[in-house]
Amino acid sequence: MGKEFHKTTFGEKVVKIVIYSLIILLCLSIILPFLNILALSFNAGKDAERGGIYFWPRVWSLQNYQEVITSANIVTAFGISIFRTVVGTVASVFLTAMAAYTLKSKTMPGVRFFTLLIFFTMLFSGGIIPYYMLLKDLHLTNTIWVYVIPSLYSAWNLIIMRTFFQQIHVSLEESARLDGYNDFSIFMRIIMPLSKPVIAVIALFNAVGHWNDWFTGSFYVRSSELRPLSTLLQEMLTRAEAMRSKLEQAAGMSQYEMLEKMQVTGDSMKMATIIIVVAPIIIIYPFIQKYFAQGVMIGSIKE
Repeated sequence: MGKEFHKTTFGEKVVKIVIYSLIILLCLSIILPFLNILALSFNAGKDAERGGIYFWPRVWSLQNYQEVITSANIVTAFGISIFRTVVGTVASVFLTAMAAYTLKSKTMPGVRFFTLLIFFTMLFSGGIIPYYMLLKDLHLTNTIWVYVIPSLYSAWNLIIMRTFFQQIHVSLEESARLDGYNDFSIFMRIIMPLSKPVIAVIALFNAVGHWNDWFTGSFYVRSSELRPLSTLLQEMLTRAEAMRSKLEQAAGMSQYEMLEKMQVTGDSMKMATIIIVVAPIIIIYPFIQKYFAQGVMIGSIKE
């Protein structure tokens, strides 16, 4: 028995070492590229083109960020991104929670049919052209509401919330009904306060999706004053690369001759843009990390 116990303990230690090693390698594969991007964003673009920069800037410079921040419409684009992220996330989480609370009821007529219908939308899509025609007929194109209304519901988020709500014991609702609560009161005073983990997860998914979405602003909005931050920065990078190519062709300069006349390059702007886009999410995440860690375990434990 002693030998078997010793072997089991040794095997568990080996498994733990392997698991911890894999986790450390995974963390390094995420952290090290980010540190490299951060170092390049604070390094002079002309110097960065020479290479050899890994995790610390060689020639410190804020000109990359100045070039991005001082561009036209950057303040307006930042405001639009904040508006769509805050309004879109709050509205989507609340409406998705209401729909999920309804679908969790086993007594509602047709609940299985509606669940399958919602799941069907996860498997098939109408395509970009029909989607654009629908937005146009609804008069949503070239308006700020094209960022909010079409993304109010997500079938995946709806199923996640419904699964979490089903784990809340039905006796809580029955007790509330005996106290005179209606369905909306139960939803607001019992279900929502007990659902902070799943709300944090869905809110984070929605916020990241809204903040990083450049496609909607690029394809469904024509006015430059309605472009969100991600779309504006993506267009800035495209124009910077195109301008660099035109200048090289017009002046007949080599790449190294061109770098002598440039302090900010397309690559250095790209690194600064990445930091500007991901910084708000990184700042917000620690405040909801506790709920997010609980929420990722949704559906993993059955009692």
